[in-house]
Amino acid sequence: MEKSLRLIAFEILHKIFYSGSYSNIALDNALDNITESKSFVSALVYGVAERKITLDYYIGKYLKKPAKPKVMTVLRLGAYQILYMSRVPNSAAVNESVKLAKEIKLDYYCPLVNAVLHKIADDKEILTDNSLIYSVPENLLNMWYKQYGRETVEGFLPNINGRPPLFAIPNSLKTDNKNLVKLLLDEGIECENIGKAVMINSAADIGSLDSFKKGLFHIEDLSSYECASVLNAKENDVVLDICSAPGGKAFTIAEQMNNKGIIYAFDLYSQRLKLISNGAERLGIDIIKTAVNDGTVFNDEIPKADRILCDVPCSGFGIIRRKPEIRYKELDSVKDLPKLQLEILTVSSRYLKNKGTLVYSTCTLNQKENERVVEAFLNSNSEFSLINQKTTFPEKLGGDGFFRAVMMKNEN
Repeated sequence: MEKSLRLIAFEILHKIFYSGSYSNIALDNALDNITESKSFVSALVYGVAERKITLDYYIGKYLKKPAKPKVMTVLRLGAYQILYMSRVPNSAAVNESVKLAKEIKLDYYCPLVNAVLHKIADDKEILTDNSLIYSVPENLLNMWYKQYGRETVEGFLPNINGRPPLFAIPNSLKTDNKNLVKLLLDEGIECENIGKAVMINSAADIGSLDSFKKGLFHIEDLSSYECASVLNAKENDVVLDICSAPGGKAFTIAEQMNNKGIIYAFDLYSQRLKLISNGAERLGIDIIKTAVNDGTVFNDEIPKADRILCDVPCSGFGIIRRKPEIRYKELDSVKDLPKLQLEILTVSSRYLKNKGTLVYSTCTLNQKENERVVEAFLNSNSEFSLINQKTTFPEKLGGDGFFRAVMMKNEN
């Protein structure tokens, strides 16, 4: 018997909440096995994952004691449909949740599921607390308030939930924005030219598009694209991309170099390098050379470079609309990251030629991983000077949260 869509969503969410699975990986694996209504399953999974705090608040109002994990997942699915999916009638959300409980052998809890969801459907409370409105843990919210100010934070909070924008970066070796828009429209994809990229406005299986298979574009967040662009790589440069996988920035850099010169793309894991080499082959880029490398250890086989991109591992608080479970990380779990980031940045800087450009970047919103790391590096490396640095906050129709710092190495 074929699984119901809500059962598929339930199984994915249960892995995310109780087995530590990553939302994008768990969802992609599950969607490979279904042919229809993928968007509905995706909406349920990402919606419940990102709204967990709010959903738990409403559910908790009508429970006398904590529910068992499977029951809680069923209640979250039902509550999400009631509170956030206007196209699903409340009656259907309740009835389908009761049916789901039976489907997973939780018949005993069907009356509880029915009662709690009916009460949530009748709940008229207007939320005023930002943690509940946007489903952000209070400790993360307070960190942002302290570092960026309440006005700035309240400006980007509305943009951290919901379907994130999707950007196609035209492969300048083969096409341009105008022609790519025409081709995508011919393939039935709603899109628009936004100058730096092409914004895709309709759900689609990107990998199946003829334009994608022909290497006319790659998918990359706008903030990531801008980070790669500020490296300002030129034809015949030697460029190092220290933590490169999955390779979006390397592709952008190679195209801006007109596929002339050389880019060394490194990663700690060999299987991730395949993403880069496969993408480069599809795009017709042949100047990217991949290799396994530990960014914390100096490698004297790596040549001196004109430009270096050091996009380090980070807490990811800038991309929570793409990976909603990241927001629930304990802040203590990422406290050692600045030490690792500084170590990678310091080692990477040793490969740079005099007058070369070094870009340090993260996809997080945490000054301890961003400005403080750059400050510590500059304090210990007087031959480097800061050209500029920028924090980008999530925009509804723009890029994710991102930080970048551009530095130059001065002659000794």
